[in-house]
Amino acid sequence: MTHRERFGNIFNFRTVDRIPVYFFGTWRETKERWIKEGYTGNVDMNLDKGPQLDGMDPDWETGLWDNHGLAITEAIGDFEPCVLQEDEIRRVVRSSLGEVYIERKDGSSFNHTLVYPMEPTRKSWNRVKCFYDPFDSRRYCEGLAQKASELNAKDAVTTFMGGSLYGWLRSLLGVENVSYLMYDDPELYEEIIGHFTNLFMTVMKPVLDVVKFDFVYFFEDCCGATGPLFSPAFYKKVLDKYYKKLIHFYKENHVPLALIDSDGVSEPLIPCWLESGFDIIFPIEVGKWQASPVKLREKYGKLRMLGGVDKHLICGPEDKLREHLLALKPCVSYGGYIPIPDHRIPPEVSLAQMHRYVKIFNEVFNG
Repeated sequence: MTHRERFGNIFNFRTVDRIPVYFFGTWRETKERWIKEGYTGNVDMNLDKGPQLDGMDPDWETGLWDNHGLAITEAIGDFEPCVLQEDEIRRVVRSSLGEVYIERKDGSSFNHTLVYPMEPTRKSWNRVKCFYDPFDSRRYCEGLAQKASELNAKDAVTTFMGGSLYGWLRSLLGVENVSYLMYDDPELYEEIIGHFTNLFMTVMKPVLDVVKFDFVYFFEDCCGATGPLFSPAFYKKVLDKYYKKLIHFYKENHVPLALIDSDGVSEPLIPCWLESGFDIIFPIEVGKWQASPVKLREKYGKLRMLGGVDKHLICGPEDKLREHLLALKPCVSYGGYIPIPDHRIPPEVSLAQMHRYVKIFNEVFNG
């Protein structure tokens, strides 16, 4: 069975020969630790994905964020990126969108934004809107047909970034300003996400005509430690119709599954996501919120899920990790679920412990 067949069968509740072993990348410090501990494979310190470990299935995240180099859906700014200020620990950077932020040189801490690319006003949106021109000729690569042929021939699960109706605006405005915009000027918010919706469909149509993808990935990160950052009522009133439009478009263009990505306490939005047509919920963060694939399956029946493994248990006692994975076995046996660590692997996890995780995973689910 190929990697693509296996993935498709699992999420269509069909039998498979085994459960694939995936994860969702690592911190930079984790990569540095693993290299010191003897890892010799390819490592890209500038990306969160990987590295690929022996015994794991090909990384499904590879190519996701830049659409495999086939097309650019993200903003194309007109500022020259530059370093405005720098010392031994930090640098102040201006991005191509005009964002000014502080980044640390010594670790993976979040950047601290000083100036966001956009203000929550129509005037500001009219200025930023040109960064999201769907007809900008720079959005497509050369040799699309050849690259598409190579990607189609690759035996690995492939996806692309096909939607962001909250996450992008949160990055443009910050959480506080996007929250005010949603309630102070919902018409402007809806105009912006309508533009994003058309951008995704316009840019991706030529790609979907020649490439077969296994699922489309929607990046939102719209939930926090206490729940969603907007109400289900707002979702139903404003967001739902645009998600439905995008998902319908992708499925008409032969993309079989749609995944929604949000960290945090996301359960209050799950009924909304299912109504919109999303197929897979990711990453089912366990952590301090104790999200549970078992409880979600009991509540929602044939809910499809990717994630749900507490990454912090990977560096803990072996018996606790095994117990945790065994508790997920009924969900796996039912189908529609692939357990993977619920976010980036932190530097507390050694290379040996990650190999131990792969070993125990296979013993529990594929033994």
